[in-house]
Amino acid sequence: MNPKQHGMVVRSTGGNNAGHTVVANGKKYAMHLLPSAIIREGVICIIAPGVVIDPSVLISEIEEMQKAGISITKERLKISERAHLILPHHKQLDHLYEELKDNKVGTTKRGIGPCYAEKCNRSNLRMFDLTDTKNLKKKITESLKSANAQLKAFGYEEIDIEEEYNLCIDCAKHLAPYICDTGSILMKASENGENIIVEGAQALYLDLDHGDYPYVTSSNSNASGTASGAGIGPTKIDEVIGVMKAYCSRVGEGPFTTEQNNEIGDTIRNLGHEFGTTTGRPRRCGWLDLVMIKNACFICGLTSLCVNHMDTIGKLKNIKICTAYEYKGQTIDYIPIDRENCKPIYQEFEGWKIEEGTKTYEDLPKQARKYIEFIEDYTKVKVKYIGIGADESKTIVK
Repeated sequence: MNPKQHGMVVRSTGGNNAGHTVVANGKKYAMHLLPSAIIREGVICIIAPGVVIDPSVLISEIEEMQKAGISITKERLKISERAHLILPHHKQLDHLYEELKDNKVGTTKRGIGPCYAEKCNRSNLRMFDLTDTKNLKKKITESLKSANAQLKAFGYEEIDIEEEYNLCIDCAKHLAPYICDTGSILMKASENGENIIVEGAQALYLDLDHGDYPYVTSSNSNASGTASGAGIGPTKIDEVIGVMKAYCSRVGEGPFTTEQNNEIGDTIRNLGHEFGTTTGRPRRCGWLDLVMIKNACFICGLTSLCVNHMDTIGKLKNIKICTAYEYKGQTIDYIPIDRENCKPIYQEFEGWKIEEGTKTYEDLPKQARKYIEFIEDYTKVKVKYIGIGADESKTIVK
């Protein structure tokens, strides 16, 4: 869990529609494509084949990190030549597709979905193509045939081949030193017994297969999908840690059984600073849903949990946890495909205050410990890490 103990950290799925805010040594860093361990000296950071990369965004992110004093060299950052490229036509298509929907998905319009769709259609460009200048324009021309036909049909401005080509040539000048075969690097590291941590980008319920379809992302954000995107087989994995909050939050549309669209939700949002790292959008907030958490524990094969924001939720006088649903006249403890028709069944807890200087599990108030132990009993998964503040130093190892 601690990047200090790991030689490599891998970002393996999603694109710059996701993000992580990391607070270390009092400094705040926002990342969208770079693995969060880039702030650690000596840690090799890998962007794996399963990621879709907007090259302009990645270049800007590298530059921002360098301005903040973070050293980013070709020895430290490795970008898979197999990772797919997000180009201007993907973003245009993203706007078009969302506009055509009666029920909006709430996409970030970063071009993520159209890029993955083109990837599945076997017509997209990869990071390798930035360096293959001999065939680059031909591949862009081929890729734009379908995109421009769609844009033209609905009255959108077509993408100019030369503009997209010149963008790729310019981005290649910045990114070429980092582009390589990351699979061989990971294989050698594994053979040498080095520690590797694969970093998730999005929550399970945004997973294309197991999430709240159609209000999902365009890749598999479950643990198996994350490992697959990195290129690491299941037998090579020793530990799977699920990162969760002590309450629930969501950006964008979709079912939210325990949502508190009221003063309680507003309070959680403000106390937890719940605004999207990528979009800045206010997150929808509500009570913890253990039906969802237990389901996630099974699908992802979790060996332990990290529960963050224990300091945030404890500030409420009375707290609720959803332990079951009322669904079609029955009480159920699973997630039906139409869970928007579920009503939550709650158990109540008292709030708590975490004092400054709290370092160990035993130091936590008994109400907080009761909350943690209830999660463990319900999910049958141990809580190993407990977040009691934004800074990384505010993490208790249980």
